[in-house]
Amino acid sequence: MSTAQLDRPAPVVANPSGGVLHRVARLRRTSPGRLQLILAGLVTLGLLTGLVAGLTASAAATGTADLGNRAQPLLVEAETIYSALADADTTAAQAFLAGGLEPVDLTLRYEKDLDRATTALTSAARRTPETGRSADAIRQLSTDVSRYAALVASARANNRQGLPIGAAYLSSASALSRDSLQPQAQALFQAAQSEVGDGYGDARSSWWTALLVLLLLALLTALVLAQRHLSRLTHRTFNVPLLVATAVALVLAVGVGGVLIAQRAHLTEADTEGSWPVALLAETRIAALRERGDEALTLAARSGEGALETDFDQTTGRLNKLLTDAAEVMPDGSAGADVRSAAQAHRAYVSAHDKVRELDNTGDYDGAVALAIGPQTSRTFTGVTAVIDRALESRKDVFRDEIGAAGRGLGLLTVLGPLLALLICGLAVAGIRARLEEYR
Repeated sequence: MSTAQLDRPAPVVANPSGGVLHRVARLRRTSPGRLQLILAGLVTLGLLTGLVAGLTASAAATGTADLGNRAQPLLVEAETIYSALADADTTAAQAFLAGGLEPVDLTLRYEKDLDRATTALTSAARRTPETGRSADAIRQLSTDVSRYAALVASARANNRQGLPIGAAYLSSASALSRDSLQPQAQALFQAAQSEVGDGYGDARSSWWTALLVLLLLALLTALVLAQRHLSRLTHRTFNVPLLVATAVALVLAVGVGGVLIAQRAHLTEADTEGSWPVALLAETRIAALRERGDEALTLAARSGEGALETDFDQTTGRLNKLLTDAAEVMPDGSAGADVRSAAQAHRAYVSAHDKVRELDNTGDYDGAVALAIGPQTSRTFTGVTAVIDRALESRKDVFRDEIGAAGRGLGLLTVLGPLLALLICGLAVAGIRARLEEYR
């Protein structure tokens, strides 16, 4: 081996991180170097702030739009499916009690209920992924609705001919509705409620918002400290470009704060005055329909009080609790008045139901049926559901209005936030470069 090879020094391996740190340390020793580091810090903070401002506004806008265009409509459709199927079951039982040829108004109502349910099912299917709890519920509902309609058709056909087997078909149809259709509709409704809850979290974009607030505070602090350093270094009170950059940063902070605070306020209003009352009133309406169905099916079975009457009593207790909760959630305004009217009408309906049971238990079956499906009891029950429906629609309107208001300004902030941040960077460069020129 040659002497030249032995004496050759080992190659020096570059250390990029060590080189950068060494260069930063060297810049800190001189005034121009410190100005360069300050400029680099301001530009970095400005660019990060602009990027995060755009991402925060975009995430909030996307979440708010999804909440208004998909999650809440899915909840409304799930409620429509649930209540339409419950009402169809109740109406079919009432029509059956009439005997022979069913009343036209009840037949039309039953068919309208099934149409509402199938239309809402089709729409809900478009809003849900192909897999998951909601998709499974929709597939099961689509299959069972056809089976239910076929059983009711058989019950009606046999009832027109006065055949007792019609009651068995009606019982099977009702069992299918209560054991499969309504539980699946309830599962879809609960899944939609969960999606609405998640939607509010996505719309608020809390993590992005927290990061943006920290960056804005850091940027404002850095601008103030930079001006303080320049004032001591150059003995000049103000650096106009940096002063303007600070003003622009304040405008950005105020604008971001105003838009996001307003958005959150409207989201809170949409939740407390819209989504939550909608879910509560939907459960209330479905409970009322279940009561009415229990009453009709008990009479159709001609077996006196039994499991269905027990279910009626349990549902009455749950409905009273729901009405109490609704009155607490909506104490004032037209919705509150509707809830109080529903509670009063419900007490009148339960009183009428007690008279129906008294007639049936004393052997006056025809009198019990006449009272149950008669105009007075029907009007009393309609008084319950009509005011609940009115309150429900008003809460849906509140949600739509508040979600629309929550989305205002987010699109503008998505564009304006990054642009203002770029302006801040440009002003910082202009303000510090002028000082750097003095060292050349």
